[in-house]
Amino acid sequence: MAMDELRNRGTLMESLGIEITTLEPELVVATMPVDHRTRQPYGILHGGASVALAETVASIGTAIQIDQSRQVAVGLEINANHIRGKSEGTVTARAVPVHRGRTTMVWDIRIVDETEKLIAISRCTVAIRDR
Repeated sequence: MAMDELRNRGTLMESLGIEITTLEPELVVATMPVDHRTRQPYGILHGGASVALAETVASIGTAIQIDQSRQVAVGLEINANHIRGKSEGTVTARAVPVHRGRTTMVWDIRIVDETEKLIAISRCTVAIRDR
């Protein structure tokens, strides 16, 4: 599925520089720069930016598995543990589904740096709603 179909133009994805690199039912991978758009005032990656990245991969992973002509995927619940700070470079989120139901999907997301050091872990529940 082309990213244009996921309507990322003019969204938070575009604002934060999030790019999808792998888009499969069992794995969604995306990168995000750690720069002026994603850092907090102390110069490290903002926890909210990490959470936005995590929800993005979970929501997109759900969206590619539903009938988008009649359903939408929206975040229902998310939690995150911020393990390590990062002040520059790129982070990568890898999302794998742990539950795929008729009305919800649950995703495990791990965010790492360029050397595979764990930056954050998250679990996101995505609701599947009729349009």
